[in-house]
Amino acid sequence: MSVVRTWAIALNGITGALVEVEADLSSQTPAFDLIGLADKALGEAVRRVSNACFNAQLPLPRRRITVNLSPAALPKRGSGFDVAIAMAAIATEHKISLESLHRTVHIGELGLDGRLRPVPGVLPCVIAARDAGFDRVVVPFANRDEALLVPGIEVIGAVALSDVARAHGVECEEHELEPITSSSTVVADPLPGDLKDVVGQRDAVESLIVAAAGAHHVVMSGPPGAGKTMLASRLPGILPDLTHEQAIDVACIRSLAGAPLMALPSVVPFEAPHHTASVVALIGGGSGIIRPGAIARAAHGVLFLDEAAEFPSAVLDGLRQPLESGSITIHRAGAVATFPARCQLVVAMNPCPCGNYGVRGAECTCPSPAIRRYQSRLSGPVRDRIDIELPMRRVTSTTLASTVTTAKARDRVAAARERAAHRLRETPWRVNAEVSGAFLRREPVVAGARDALDRALERGQITLRGYDRSMRLAWTLADLDGTDKLSATHVGRALLLKQGMAV
Repeated sequence: MSVVRTWAIALNGITGALVEVEADLSSQTPAFDLIGLADKALGEAVRRVSNACFNAQLPLPRRRITVNLSPAALPKRGSGFDVAIAMAAIATEHKISLESLHRTVHIGELGLDGRLRPVPGVLPCVIAARDAGFDRVVVPFANRDEALLVPGIEVIGAVALSDVARAHGVECEEHELEPITSSSTVVADPLPGDLKDVVGQRDAVESLIVAAAGAHHVVMSGPPGAGKTMLASRLPGILPDLTHEQAIDVACIRSLAGAPLMALPSVVPFEAPHHTASVVALIGGGSGIIRPGAIARAAHGVLFLDEAAEFPSAVLDGLRQPLESGSITIHRAGAVATFPARCQLVVAMNPCPCGNYGVRGAECTCPSPAIRRYQSRLSGPVRDRIDIELPMRRVTSTTLASTVTTAKARDRVAAARERAAHRLRETPWRVNAEVSGAFLRREPVVAGARDALDRALERGQITLRGYDRSMRLAWTLADLDGTDKLSATHVGRALLLKQGMAV
């Protein structure tokens, strides 16, 4: 038989590239050769495919089979090519519908008994197949629900290799094999809780609403027990639900992380890595397949760094570029992957190692150099990218419960975001935190509204980046007030929030 062709998908981040899988049979010494820049896991597919075909009673011919993965210069990683390789090899010997094989994309790993094992990243693979013009895809049965989230393409969820073969017209026996289910841990929804549970931090709650309305970054500094973690955990509850496009991004990243997907998520993600996390854990990477880090998993949601001063400085400094650009590009030898990273950063830290520095009625035992080193873990360039500095004090009365509920705050945030989206309708931005500084500086404002910012810039109290961030924050305050005019009051309040002088 002439060269047989089918298709697979190679993932690079959440972007999929089409791979043509070619199989050729020649009358030479029996062998099974796999070429086309495969990594070690993919190179081992030869043994998996051979045994799976034999146990599925679809034995391969005892001649030389050469399988080429094209384009050959594109790096291919992982075991998700097994099914495509197996079907191309089977077609060199068995009677099969070549038309059906050529219009189908195959995704999945094979077990030695011929069952299809689930693989991560099926959702972006199916999206890539559909966008490339294909109308049918074969996936492991355990990934079927995830693949069905993509409209406009037929999904075949196969339990065994024999099921795939019969779908292409091969006459073979049906094997009673139990489908393999995914053993991955489900990604948890944001922590539950209502803003009304927050006690004695009325101004902090208001600042959190401001941050949510404009998607601004926040750093909260205060002693242990002030309620920093409680406030951060309530933030996802007052943020608007994900749009369809955002939900697709979040679902693709969860798929790459190996989490099972039954439906597109609607609630914004909430990531809270431990302070022992490495740069790779926070930013993403890996020596083989590039995996998304915490900042990518928090895309379109909240990245919460509790006890931020306990993180190594190099880890925190790794946030500088993605916070500015809204994406993270990871370079490895032979591969470059880009992930979305536009998230809302919330940082919580104590004032010193013991937590009592500046606390009335408490004794701080930390020497001055230790306090300076502790506070400098969050470097100047990182702080400059944060919009709101929120100092918090220890609660002194349990009777000062918040009168703001999550439902009321969510309505205020939604109204402010709707106003901002309407004002920015002719621009590529939809929330204030994304607007460029050049655009803001050209926007007309009430006479004298920017005077306080201009003086702070002249005195060196803020940088030009801080100037722009204060302007974004001022527009959010105006949106919350329900006005289309930026006043000196809004700018002054924004400057105080930026400098941590008011809440």
